[in-house]
Amino acid sequence: MAMEYGHGYGQAAGTGHRLPAALRAPFEARTWREFGYVLLSLPVSVVLFSWTVTMVALGAGLLVTFLGIPVLAAALAGCRGFGVLERGRARGLLGVDVADPEPLRMRKPGPAAWMGALLKSGASWRHALYALVQFPWAVFAFSVAVTFWTCGWGLLTYPLWFWVFPAYVGRGGLQLYGDAHHSVYLDNPFEITVTALVGLVFTLFTPWLVRALTTVDGLLVRGLLGPSPLSARVVELESDRGTVVDTAAADLRRIERDLHDGAQARLVGLAMDLGLAKEKLREDPRTAARMVEEAHGEVKTALQELRDLARGIHPAVLTDRGLDAALSAVASRCTVPVKVEVDLPARPAPAIEGIAYFTVSELLQNISKHSRARTASVDVWRAEDRLMLQVTDDGVGGADVARGSGLAGLAARLDAVDGVLLVDSPAGGPTRVIAELPWRPGA
Repeated sequence: MAMEYGHGYGQAAGTGHRLPAALRAPFEARTWREFGYVLLSLPVSVVLFSWTVTMVALGAGLLVTFLGIPVLAAALAGCRGFGVLERGRARGLLGVDVADPEPLRMRKPGPAAWMGALLKSGASWRHALYALVQFPWAVFAFSVAVTFWTCGWGLLTYPLWFWVFPAYVGRGGLQLYGDAHHSVYLDNPFEITVTALVGLVFTLFTPWLVRALTTVDGLLVRGLLGPSPLSARVVELESDRGTVVDTAAADLRRIERDLHDGAQARLVGLAMDLGLAKEKLREDPRTAARMVEEAHGEVKTALQELRDLARGIHPAVLTDRGLDAALSAVASRCTVPVKVEVDLPARPAPAIEGIAYFTVSELLQNISKHSRARTASVDVWRAEDRLMLQVTDDGVGGADVARGSGLAGLAARLDAVDGVLLVDSPAGGPTRVIAELPWRPGA
């Protein structure tokens, strides 16, 4: 694993506004996009609702014959097609980015398999439910938004068009009240001003009302037109399983390479040297004794290589004495002084303990190779249902998961067990890496 250090950090520049958000809202592009979404929702929902109710009712009625199944499948297929439109509309006008639902699972191609997959798909029925739920909501949102929006702007601009009433209608202004005996018109300067102020309140309030209405639309799109939490979790677990399998395969290849190039090659050479020593034992005992002595040294080296290899697989000190002793042993081999603090009420599960050990071990190796640090520290503690690891150093900084393949691989390994890797490493240091793992108590 290699941690890359470098520069090139940027800062997001903030943009200030002179007007408060409440005064800007009626003129912002976001407000008009949201209002446009509400306007479009009514005709779209009418078509979608009509399609769904007609086709589902027709298909249900025809289920006594074989024709009901293809009609129901066509109804659900149409709903999924409208779902594509609705996700695109929400993405373009509301900024709500919803992933596509899980694809149809067909064991074999063909019309019958396609219809069966549609009818068995929970996502298809959620699309149909969206058509039924969204229609009444779209009618309500359209009525409220249009009413408030037109009243607000109409009253706000009343001073500009109130002259229409005396000029063309024969009245003093907009009629506020009237019966057979008495009428009240908004026709004097005070009433016109109050009317405009009421319109201003409506105009300033309507954008936030529309935003609340479209928030509900966003929730409907996310909840009914996107992937279900269960299917998303299945996809995540499948990805994590692939990561675990790839990591295990890479570890096996590394162990095989170390055995083949290290201890195995040394033991083969040792066997040959002992064979030569055996042949020379009678002819030249002194030379044979020297060769045996050299072979003894090779045995010691091979044993040390095997110990190092076994430590890389799973160190005995971790099994026997836990994280505190194992991490202290790793820290003693680091090229910079490392302070180790382990505060755990009990030992975690062996699998979590092993992942924690190798995570800290790889981070300390990176500190030795790349950080140019003078000191480092390792802290381990439990926070509710999480095992927390923190490795810090005062080196040059610049570590980045996006650029460092080693850090990216370590993050993928942690993610495979629902862990998280966070890196805070500004240019110039210091570097702080926090790893979170799920806490699972040991036996």
